[in-house]
Amino acid sequence: MQISVEGKLIEAAAGVSCAEVLKQALSGKRFKAALACRVRTADTEELLDLSAEVPAGALELAPVTAEEPEGLQLLRHSTSHVMAAAVQKLFPGVKVTIGPSIDSGFYYDFDAPRPFSPDDLEAIEKQMRAIIAENVPFERSVMNKADAVALFRDKGENYKVEIIEGIDADTVSLYRCGDFLDLCRGPHIPATGAVKAFKLLSVAGAYWRGDEKNPMLSRIYGTAFPDEKALKDYLAAIEEAKRRDHRRLGKELGLFSFHEDVAPGMSFWLPKGMMLRTILEDFLVREHLKRGYELVRGPQILRRELWERSGHYDHYRENMYFTEIEGDVHGVKPMNCVGHMLMYGETLHSYRDLPVRMFELGVVHRHEKSGTLHGLLRVRQFTQDDAHIICAIDQLEEEIINVMHLSADLMDLFGFKYRIFISTRPEDSIGSDEAWERATSALIKAVEKEGKPYQINEGDGAFYGPKIDIKVTDAIGREWQLSTIQVDFTLPERFDLVYVGQDGERHRPVMVHRAILGSLERFIGVLTEHYAGAFPAWLAPVQARIVNVTDSQMDYVKEMKSRLAAAGLRVETDLRNEKLGFKIREAQMAKIPYVLVVGDREVADGGFSVRLRSGENIGFRSVEEVIAMVRTESEEPFKRGGMSYSFA
Repeated sequence: MQISVEGKLIEAAAGVSCAEVLKQALSGKRFKAALACRVRTADTEELLDLSAEVPAGALELAPVTAEEPEGLQLLRHSTSHVMAAAVQKLFPGVKVTIGPSIDSGFYYDFDAPRPFSPDDLEAIEKQMRAIIAENVPFERSVMNKADAVALFRDKGENYKVEIIEGIDADTVSLYRCGDFLDLCRGPHIPATGAVKAFKLLSVAGAYWRGDEKNPMLSRIYGTAFPDEKALKDYLAAIEEAKRRDHRRLGKELGLFSFHEDVAPGMSFWLPKGMMLRTILEDFLVREHLKRGYELVRGPQILRRELWERSGHYDHYRENMYFTEIEGDVHGVKPMNCVGHMLMYGETLHSYRDLPVRMFELGVVHRHEKSGTLHGLLRVRQFTQDDAHIICAIDQLEEEIINVMHLSADLMDLFGFKYRIFISTRPEDSIGSDEAWERATSALIKAVEKEGKPYQINEGDGAFYGPKIDIKVTDAIGREWQLSTIQVDFTLPERFDLVYVGQDGERHRPVMVHRAILGSLERFIGVLTEHYAGAFPAWLAPVQARIVNVTDSQMDYVKEMKSRLAAAGLRVETDLRNEKLGFKIREAQMAKIPYVLVVGDREVADGGFSVRLRSGENIGFRSVEEVIAMVRTESEEPFKRGGMSYSFA
């Protein structure tokens, strides 16, 4: 048979391996870079081991290298097998469970007599290097399911037995790497020598299958890259991420704290953090009022019957908290949409009233497993910048576009680049096929009308409707999901929402669920890391700190604080009996934009010696110049989006 490889036609005999075909068509360097083979037939495309036999009907073969996303994933998964082989060699009796590749690398979960510690990683890495140096081949075999169960049961690998018994197939595939045998679909790299650069990163605990009722396992995280430079760059990025960790910065800057012993998954907002949050919330309220939203607020708990009616009880109750009041079960709200629909339904609306846009900085609670909680980024109690737009169907596209514009304006304000994803119907959902098709079509048309590129994220919509997800990239290249825009034909039907049309008849509106920043807690966590705690002047909890040289300037410092505060600046003083250099350094460590130094000369001249948090000394400035400087810097980011900043 003839097979195409990168434009070359190769004659291949029956039973020939993928490697043999690729070798005929590729240069030596290109062939050596291949980790696996992509095989295309008339109907299918799949990845195979290089050692695999070319399947009948193959039309095209292509090498898969570590420079491609699929190849990098394959390399990392194979490295997890090398790690597991090293662990079992060093720690006899350890049982293996699963070891997938993930976005940033890989992990493997082990049932060990004692949990692994960071001190174990060096020894495991050393053993991995020995296995890599031996260039041990990965060998695939296929076994009858019952025989595989017996094999792993004899080995005492009860987790593998459980996995195999849950597979709906007569046979399973296994991969051997030296003495290590694992259940795996594959494919894998040809041999361990293809692992060029790797690092074990951390250890953690993880429940088997993510269930708290199951045994706690010991998880080892690692990563692998095609070369040492890529690995070095990644490790440098990890160190930068640690430097920016919002949990550390939140404590150092006095923004927020956590008390996991009494309130796991909930944050405590300290004065400076509460100031930052209030500035952000005030801005959001003003911006929404300008764009035609009305402010509302609903209760925290609602009777269970309401959550049954909305579908949350059937599709979301594992994420909800419930309480009983006088024999009635109430659900603590995980979302604000139900309350907004009740408020809309209190009045019979005309088509002239539409769209109705309700905005709420709504506090919600969602049950997250303790192992997933992570500072402000994954919490159980949070506030959403939540809004629901109830409109006629012919208004839907314009409303989606308006929300996209608001999101784009805010992402630009904070300096985020972003990508758009359209998430479609999940398996666990409510509503008719027709409603889902109309909703999905409306989202796609709106995005395409704006000329925005997008990707389809199959099956990741909300249970009641498809959505646009906007993912932003922060200052060090990490991606975060923030804005979401969801179109919902189903809940208006369930809550019998209507409006009176021009024809005098009652019609069913459509609802847009949307959040721009999402969870304010999570957004502030992301923002803290994005700015490394150095918030722009408009958002900084303290915009200026006045420091004195000696006690003789104390009265002047207090007078200047009052004057700057009266002008709308957020200012504090440092009057401690400490060396001036120490006080300046502390202000810079606190990420305060302006340090205003006052000595006898500054008192005499009526101003300040101004230093920036970068350490730059910009010299003497009058009080009026300082006020103008802070105002100008605070207002500048808003000019791009036609927004305004208020010092009120």
